[in-house]
Amino acid sequence: MKNTLLTYFNHRLSDEKLTEEQKGIPGPIITISREVGCNGVKFAKKMADYLNEKKIYSEWKVLSKEIFFESAKELDMEPEKIRSIFKQDDSYALNDILKAFGTRRFKSTQKITRTVKDVIKTLAINGFCIIVGRAAHIIAHDIKNALHLRMVAPLEYRIKTIMENNQLNREEAINFIFKVEKERKAFRNAIGNVSMEDDLFDLFINRSSFSDQDTIELILQAAEMKNIFKDYKH
Repeated sequence: MKNTLLTYFNHRLSDEKLTEEQKGIPGPIITISREVGCNGVKFAKKMADYLNEKKIYSEWKVLSKEIFFESAKELDMEPEKIRSIFKQDDSYALNDILKAFGTRRFKSTQKITRTVKDVIKTLAINGFCIIVGRAAHIIAHDIKNALHLRMVAPLEYRIKTIMENNQLNREEAINFIFKVEKERKAFRNAIGNVSMEDDLFDLFINRSSFSDQDTIELILQAAEMKNIFKDYKH
């Protein structure tokens, strides 16, 4: 990866709260996989605000679409073009789509997926971030100081959330859910047929059962029990 990537995200290098030994330890990170309609990004931002307000070891950031922006820098491509590639259902069509962007900036499917995975892994290693989606739970599975969450909710709860967030009627909200789930599956397949097996996650949370604050407290309790912060305590 380019030095610009490491410099941009390695905010811990200038953080005097951490010792040199602590700076070299990957993490800590929280990954959130979620069903459509669970307000994953919105919740993650609220949790990051809480962590920063309470000064939990360092400054926390939420990363989701930002992964495409940084990957685009590395590949010299437009972020939306990279996003559109991962939304495709048929892998055989990816090279044709890429070629349509112009031969001068043509990049192979393998290089694009490898770059996106490298960006996610670099973010996870640098730590103090909440990564929403992007198969981060499997790409960063070998980082010890990580908590991997799966947020779920009954379909009716998710339909209502989508209707409220996007000003859609019920039918439009249902179509939206199926469309986005299809795109997320395409992304996982492009990354490498990422499994959604239950044993990949540390904790499942039903969003309809708990308030945002209760959910934050549950996650922090789980993180403490898994000891993902212990290497960064003074």
